[in-house]
Amino acid sequence: MTFSDIFKSSFLENVTSVSVLDMVLALGLAFAIGLFIFLIYRKTYAGVMYSSSFGVTLVGLTMISTFVILAVTSNVVLSLGMVGALSIVRFRTAIKEPLDIAFLFWAIAAGIVLAAGMIPLAVFGSVFIGLVLLVFANKKSHVAPYMVVLHCDSQDAEKHAMDFLQGKVKKCVVKSKTVQQDAVELTAEIRLADENTDFVNALSQIPGVTSAVLVSYNGDYMG
Repeated sequence: MTFSDIFKSSFLENVTSVSVLDMVLALGLAFAIGLFIFLIYRKTYAGVMYSSSFGVTLVGLTMISTFVILAVTSNVVLSLGMVGALSIVRFRTAIKEPLDIAFLFWAIAAGIVLAAGMIPLAVFGSVFIGLVLLVFANKKSHVAPYMVVLHCDSQDAEKHAMDFLQGKVKKCVVKSKTVQQDAVELTAEIRLADENTDFVNALSQIPGVTSAVLVSYNGDYMG
């Protein structure tokens, strides 16, 4: 093989560059591993709104990475063109959950390793990563963070409500406070001593407190 033979390409010659058995085996395993990644994602998801489309994307990414690497490894010219084509791709979708980034890289890496012929590494590596995520992602802290939003009609009502709240929770930190002429809006981060949230009912019954809202806090507070 000469130097010119490496860069000589023909469309019909590339038809048999990857055998049918290799394609079926690689894409079948990619689908199985992608489905495993999707199941781990659904099992470990802890966000506010679950997106089934993102789970399907993980399966698709694994299979897409597999057949792209199969094509690249069979043709030098195609590999050079693929590098140039992918260099102009820009992704604008924001990733809200940090763990989603790990799943995206996992799906892409599994497809690449699988297409490279390292089937044991792709299979056992994915199983090991899945077990690690199942153990650590589902491990919940015994101190759950929450946000309490209070609407009061006076400063005295605010003080009474905060004194009551601090006596019912393990930790209370004021995050924001908005004062108007006849209303006070207060946002506080709290840590519960246990899973009992009945104190919110009593909090809303305090004279001068017009509403009390308790929401789960995932650490994305801005302000």
